[in-house]
Amino acid sequence: MTLSAEDKLAVHELIALHGHLMDAGELDRMDELFAVDVVYDVTAFGAGELHGCEAIKQAALALGDRNPVGHHVTNVYVIEDADGTVRAVSKGIGINSNGSVGSVVYEDIVRREAAGWRIAYRKVKPRRAPLRP
Repeated sequence: MTLSAEDKLAVHELIALHGHLMDAGELDRMDELFAVDVVYDVTAFGAGELHGCEAIKQAALALGDRNPVGHHVTNVYVIEDADGTVRAVSKGIGINSNGSVGSVVYEDIVRREAAGWRIAYRKVKPRRAPLRP
């Protein structure tokens, strides 16, 4: 598959939708973001791998007030591997209710399904230290 400009735009829109749905608490709409068999890897935060939309929803509910009040995604980069795997890498900024801010890198594998593009795999990596060449 060769990614068209429309495909890349659709992937950008998909990644942007994540923050809107999460911040609005629309957790029953996770199927608009994620494939049925999604693996959401939050191992770096001590939560391991979440499998499926329901597990993502339950993890967000369990966090309760510790969820960010704002998920902001920037610097989205979409590439297609030689084997056809489509990857998106983006930066996330989370604003917490106490005013603190966190930064992450999202490493996604996305695929086109009957309903449109969906995230099949997401690894969330915290950014806790500045660049040190």
